[in-house]
Amino acid sequence: MEFKNRLKRAIERGRQRSDDLSRAEARKALSDEELRRLHSQYRLELSEQIEVCMRQLAEQFPGFDFENLVSDKGWGAAVSRDDVEFAGRRRDNAFSQLQMLIRPISSSHVVELAAKGTIRNKEIFNRTHFQRLEEADPTTFAEMIDLWVLEYAEQYSAGT
Repeated sequence: MEFKNRLKRAIERGRQRSDDLSRAEARKALSDEELRRLHSQYRLELSEQIEVCMRQLAEQFPGFDFENLVSDKGWGAAVSRDDVEFAGRRRDNAFSQLQMLIRPISSSHVVELAAKGTIRNKEIFNRTHFQRLEEADPTTFAEMIDLWVLEYAEQYSAGT
């Protein structure tokens, strides 16, 4: 009889520990409002980084136009240029653009950086990088922004 009582108490303690862990995890998880606030904070910080890098890129290559982007697709910036090339009697247009955006918050609660690069009518990359909001590291995103702008500049200057 005594073993039966101890067994019941052990089972109850196990259930209690499980409930305590569940409550602790629930408290630890961010609320929707906190996630929105965190996303806004990252969006502002990262879109500023995008703007700084893109402006500097446009300054290095005369003819590029800088544009801030704010739409339902996200916040960021773009640089672009339209070149006209003449070969004999033929006239060709060559379009180059780099666009980077921080996408709006979604139900998956991630910070998402999207970039698309085109050089002389040829898409050279179309990328995204994302992290869950709870685990997001703005430094990683800032480094990714720098890296992608530098890669675009290198490929553009090489004539790719």
